[in-house]
Amino acid sequence: VPVVSGVCDGFIGNRMLEKYVQQSLFLLDEGATPAQVDAALQKWGLAMGPFAMYDMAGNDIGWEIRKRRAKERPEMVYSKFADRICELGRFGQKTGKGFYRYEAGNRKPIPDPEVETLLQSYRKEIGVETRQVSDEEIVARCMYALANEGAYILEEGIALRASDIDMVYLTGYGFPPYRGGPMFHADSVGLDKVLAAIERFQKGYQGAQWKPAPLLAKFAKEGKRFNV
Repeated sequence: VPVVSGVCDGFIGNRMLEKYVQQSLFLLDEGATPAQVDAALQKWGLAMGPFAMYDMAGNDIGWEIRKRRAKERPEMVYSKFADRICELGRFGQKTGKGFYRYEAGNRKPIPDPEVETLLQSYRKEIGVETRQVSDEEIVARCMYALANEGAYILEEGIALRASDIDMVYLTGYGFPPYRGGPMFHADSVGLDKVLAAIERFQKGYQGAQWKPAPLLAKFAKEGKRFNV
C-alpha cells in the first residue's frame, strides 16, 4: 500500500517508532520487565511486543543508530539499558540472548533471570526507585508516544493526512486493524484525554521527554479529531 511521505530521519514509521522505543525502555527503568511490556501490548492487540521485536531485528542495529544519534543530537535522552545489553553481546535471536534468551533452533522468547539482575543493577546505578507499573500505563505511554509524534509529522507536512500515518502502521508495523492505527486510536480515546495523559506523564520519570505536539493541543482544545 503506497503512502506519500516527506523526507525526514525515519520518514513516518521509524520516526514515530523511536518515541515508542524510548518509552518502552523508560518503563524498564521504572520497574517493568521486558515480558510484562510485551505481554501488555500484545494483549492490547499488537502482533509483537517491542522487546521481542528488538531481539528479532537485532539489538546491534539500534545500538549503531543510538551511537550516531549521540553525535548528531547529544541532547537526546534515552535509557542506556539497551546499550548495556549490547555491550554484553546480547544481540537477540542471532546470538541466543538479548532481552530474552533463546534455545537452539527455537525463536520463542524465554524470560531470562540474568536480564532481571542486570536491570536491578542498572536501576541502582541511575538512582531510580522502582514501582509497580500497570499494563494500562504501558499501553497508554507507548500508544500516545506514537500519536504525539504523528501529530508533529502532520504539522510539519511529512504526512498529508492522519489516515496515511495509520495506514503505515496497519500495513507495516503489526498494528491491530480493529484499533484503526495510532492516530485513529487517539481519536477514539479523545484527544482531550490523550493530551491530559501526556501532561500527567510530563510530571513523571523523564517527563521532559514529553512535549505535546501543538497540533494535538490545538485539536484537543477545539474538540477536533486527527481523522476527519
